[in-house]
Amino acid sequence: MTTVNISPKDVMKLRDRTGLGMGECKNALVEANGDMEAAEKIIREKMKGKMDARTDRAAGEGCVVLAKGNGKAAIVEIRSETDFTSRNEEFRAMASAVAAHALTHPTGSITADKAMNDKIDVVRLKSGENLSFARGTVLEGGSFASYLHHDSKLGVLLQYTVAEGAGELAADVGTGICQHIAAAVPTPAAIDADGLDPAVVAAKRAEAVAEAQASGKPAQIAEKMAEGKMRKYFEEVTLLGQPYVRDDKMQVGQIVPKGIKLVKFIRLRLGQD
Repeated sequence: MTTVNISPKDVMKLRDRTGLGMGECKNALVEANGDMEAAEKIIREKMKGKMDARTDRAAGEGCVVLAKGNGKAAIVEIRSETDFTSRNEEFRAMASAVAAHALTHPTGSITADKAMNDKIDVVRLKSGENLSFARGTVLEGGSFASYLHHDSKLGVLLQYTVAEGAGELAADVGTGICQHIAAAVPTPAAIDADGLDPAVVAAKRAEAVAEAQASGKPAQIAEKMAEGKMRKYFEEVTLLGQPYVRDDKMQVGQIVPKGIKLVKFIRLRLGQD
């Protein structure tokens, strides 16, 4: 029987890839006849049960990551058990790679595919933690602005279009609008009134009309009171109607240049719906 000569350099390389002990890595390389890729696959297969068992452990940390390219943009959330792991350079690099791969998906909500899970499993194996793809969205078409909070636990992706002949949205304005979406209280429910849930709007309108009628004012005045309440409601919950966080004397709609149409935004805060 031929004895495979396994160099310490190869053992260290596999250890760096998997985070396992030198003995386990050497045994895997021997079993794989020195083939690095095959040895890593052997380790993953042997560790799969242990990794899957970790899914019962709470994963309350992680990060939000953004990616843009080829007319698309993606925002994803990757979860970990500890903040220590989520701040690790390898974890962040993996999260960025997962977000970049998300750009190959169609628009809408993302379901993690094998390539994504394989990238996550590399760090799962090394960290010994329950890591997972939590959620993500891909947008396509037009242009994009974004904002990622300094701790990478809150991110915003904004999609917009530019009319022919109109100037591009200045980077600082785009970032400012994204920061508004991140910080505003309440968080905008939609770009404008047309994007709100019709059932919610109908209920609010019925409530406004009932309050106005109960005031005992003449019908014409009561109608104006109801409309005033609805205008205030729209200003409170729509992005374009809210007072801008950088200058509350202006509404967000007033800082959007003519010819720029805000289409959609996605706001992700770690661990929140």
